[in-house]
Amino acid sequence: MSSYNKLVTLVEAAKADVEKAEAGNKAATGRVRKAMQEIKAVAQDIRKEMLELRQ
Repeated sequence: MSSYNKLVTLVEAAKADVEKAEAGNKAATGRVRKAMQEIKAVAQDIRKEMLELRQ
């Protein structure tokens, strides 16, 4: 479950930048997009782990 913990950490870390981006901070939008790419990769790893557990 270390991948899950990493996912939670990434989401929590992105929260502040999401709030800044919603307030109009253009630099924060780039940081949010980068964080979302990392979150997507970790989520995909979790999906693979869950498929392995199923078999």
